[in-house]
Amino acid sequence: MTSVPAATSATRKSRPQINLTVLRREQLSAHMVRIVAGGEGFAEYVNNDFVDRYVKIAFPQKGVDYPEPLDLWAVRESMPRELWPHTRTYTVRWVDAAAGELAIDFVIHGDEGLAGPWAAAAQPGDSLIFTGPGGGYNPDPAADWYLLAGDEAALPAIAAVIESLPSGARGLAFLEVDTDADVQPIAAPAALELVWLKRDGAPAGGSDLLVNAVRDAEWPDGRVDVFAHGERGYMKGLREVLFRQRGLERGQVSLSGYWAMGRVEDDFQAEKKLPIGKI
Repeated sequence: MTSVPAATSATRKSRPQINLTVLRREQLSAHMVRIVAGGEGFAEYVNNDFVDRYVKIAFPQKGVDYPEPLDLWAVRESMPRELWPHTRTYTVRWVDAAAGELAIDFVIHGDEGLAGPWAAAAQPGDSLIFTGPGGGYNPDPAADWYLLAGDEAALPAIAAVIESLPSGARGLAFLEVDTDADVQPIAAPAALELVWLKRDGAPAGGSDLLVNAVRDAEWPDGRVDVFAHGERGYMKGLREVLFRQRGLERGQVSLSGYWAMGRVEDDFQAEKKLPIGKI
């Protein structure tokens, strides 16, 4: 069964289309690739002030004849939704305005998925079309310490958050990956402990490592600011830990399901709009 591209409430004004060119591809770890893009279109990119800024990358469907040059908003106005390009949401890992470049990291699992295989095969000169950026989180400067938790899908956002913290920040970061080969360097403050949790072949989204690690950790004293993102089931488990067991206030926590085990993003985003799908 083929999924239908997700609907959107965004507009041409709120999420402008940006057309970039792939400049290079970097292998960060066994299952993560970085695409650095720029070119003439970078002049149209307007950065925002959020640490977790993200974009929605467009992937035209094979066999569909789109007008050239591709105008995503015109397509959405003139073509039925089942023919729209698919979109996938990705964190902007970093932006170098002076160089006219930005980086997006992709999890790679062979031929699985849509964005991963594209990133694995991307070559300099390829097009990268997206809308955005969006975002919604910045670390609370008044917090006494920071708690970060997530899987590979959230690793780029968590790394961006960590590297935005002041040098004296304290905290704990729990990062679930497959194996030691998936660990990558993050420029963390000296007093922020990075804890890498390895599934060692267990399927992504099917582990209890992340929830158990956060639940069983010895938390520092003081008011915590939490950034927890990743697979939906993980986030439901962490919600139990953070709100019910630890009694945190909603304003202390940024928690969101980035993906759901067994579902493509189009279906997952549609489910999230339903009451039963909201975390």
